[in-house]
Amino acid sequence: MCADPGSSSHEKMRARYSTLTEQELDSGFRRNDEQKMKASDIKRGNVVEYNNKVWQIRDIERSSPTARGGNVTFRFTMYSVPGAQKFDLSLRADDELKETEVTRRAVTYSYMDGDNFVFMDVEDYTQYLLGRDSVGDAAGYITDGLEGCYVQLIEGQAVALQLPPTVTLEVVDTAPELKGATATKRPKPAKLNTGIEIQVPEYITVGEKILVSTVTREFSGRA
Repeated sequence: MCADPGSSSHEKMRARYSTLTEQELDSGFRRNDEQKMKASDIKRGNVVEYNNKVWQIRDIERSSPTARGGNVTFRFTMYSVPGAQKFDLSLRADDELKETEVTRRAVTYSYMDGDNFVFMDVEDYTQYLLGRDSVGDAAGYITDGLEGCYVQLIEGQAVALQLPPTVTLEVVDTAPELKGATATKRPKPAKLNTGIEIQVPEYITVGEKILVSTVTREFSGRA
């Protein structure tokens, strides 16, 4: 009985297809994994997808388990992009959200245009406008000429802002320095030149410039 002349080539093709399919699937899973972030890895400013909508992470609260064997949970305060509609989402540490593909452009803050913050691209000088709703609480860390920011774009439209890790702000109001105060003393409230209030060491005085973390929103040291 003669063998089917196409059987050999068919078997080779099927074997090759199976191998390629396995490799492609593996590669595909890796690509999908790269687009997803665990809740424990998400940072303020990230842009994610949830329920077929795009959201920017504005705030994160971490809750440790109260019972042995419990799960760490993260509560995310998110705002829709565009629209700035607030939404709170709680996830376990290993839960995942899909990261939205955005274009990031390095910018410097220029000025206010009505209720819009105007940022200038450091490379091509393009101006990007972001409204107060889009900037949110980040407004409390923006000063004239602030560098190290990134505007996030979706299809060429500015939708969100990422601040530098730390910014320099000036203390405009705080209790007087106590004699003999040291870094080990308890902190005191201080109002900064952008209007926000944080806790600072007792030795910090009015007029001093300090470093403030935009991640923890806490005092980071003298500037």
